[in-house]
Amino acid sequence: MMYSTSSRRGRAHFDWPIVLLVYAISLFGIFCISVAMYNPETGQNLSALGRILDSRSGQMQCIWVFISPFVLGFIYAIPPERMRALSRLIFFLIFILLSVTLFLSKAVNGINSWLSTGFGRSIQPCEFAKISTILILAKQLTKTDKPMGTAKSFFITLATVGLPALIVLLQGETGSVIVIAAVFLTMTFFAKVDMRLWLTMVAIAAIGIAILITYGILSGTDDYRILRLLAFTDPSKYSESGGYQLLQAQNAIGSGQINGIGVYRSDAMSTLGYVPESSTDFIFSVVGESFGFIGSSALILAYLILLIRIAVLGRYTYDAYGRLLIYGVLGMLLFHVFENIAMCIGLMPITGIPLPFMSYGGSNYLTNMMGIGLVLSAVKHRSNTAPVDPQSGGWQLSGALTRSQKKESRLRKLIPKRWRKKKD
Repeated sequence: MMYSTSSRRGRAHFDWPIVLLVYAISLFGIFCISVAMYNPETGQNLSALGRILDSRSGQMQCIWVFISPFVLGFIYAIPPERMRALSRLIFFLIFILLSVTLFLSKAVNGINSWLSTGFGRSIQPCEFAKISTILILAKQLTKTDKPMGTAKSFFITLATVGLPALIVLLQGETGSVIVIAAVFLTMTFFAKVDMRLWLTMVAIAAIGIAILITYGILSGTDDYRILRLLAFTDPSKYSESGGYQLLQAQNAIGSGQINGIGVYRSDAMSTLGYVPESSTDFIFSVVGESFGFIGSSALILAYLILLIRIAVLGRYTYDAYGRLLIYGVLGMLLFHVFENIAMCIGLMPITGIPLPFMSYGGSNYLTNMMGIGLVLSAVKHRSNTAPVDPQSGGWQLSGALTRSQKKESRLRKLIPKRWRKKKD
């Protein structure tokens, strides 16, 4: 049984606050990339715009931001039900692309995840795999009222996530595998998978990480992925290997203190090259050094508002598929933000996960924009009706009801169940 609701939060609409927040962060990201790539010899007498365009990274990030409205608009125009019908095709296409990348790509820093386009640029298919995982998982988890409730459903769902994750892992992209796992756990949680099963999967993941760390300690391996985990436990011991980036990032952030040292300075750690990958994975160290605690806190607050906004939109989206799309994107962005900032200050191991809308990189930036497009599409095409809870006779999402509907729900609970069934 369905009941219409006139709640403003539950109405279909285009959510401008999310778009404005995303582009505010994106423009700030372009500025921070130009600070990280600042060259005192060529940029000293240039304007702010000239300094942004002085580096190849700044130029390309401007192009990605310029292209992004078209990508976002394209995804936004596709209704979730249409996206659901295409999800399997998209999944297989991305899986084939991942497989081709594994065998044809050239290793960059030991990672085979970049595929040349033939136009002087490369793409990273493992980024787009995050979106295809969200699409296919949302479809799989909404097939029945009890997702992963049977052995067949359980293994099919695991295979849906595990196969692309395995290819990505073989490419050397451990960070993307962890993101896919975070998306999986987030979506299964909100899909109301049996809590005992969900907690078991979380426990298995935690045990797997513990085994990796133990293996690294006992074996003395020189695998950089294991060294990063070990460096997290004792950065100073691995200061010349896995802990170098962490220590340098912490020093840069600490030097910013309260107000920061300012921008476009020739003596900044990012300018001098002391912080590796300062325009990509460690862009937050540039924020901390240049803008200090106040600037870093403002950026974290912007992310917090964005994530809360997405969570609220998911809360008041009643269509099961659309709701899981929103929560899948929420899980992806939340983990990216948390892990990137936490690894820069030493609260999490280094995984090479970029900061959404801030870090330089076209594949990751456009992937995040696709995610925002999925959220906007789910909100625009969502139903204005809330499902009724057959057990209580009230609505499952009572926060979206009008005052008269809440009153009727309370009155229905006073009617004996046997009479209520006859009446219905």
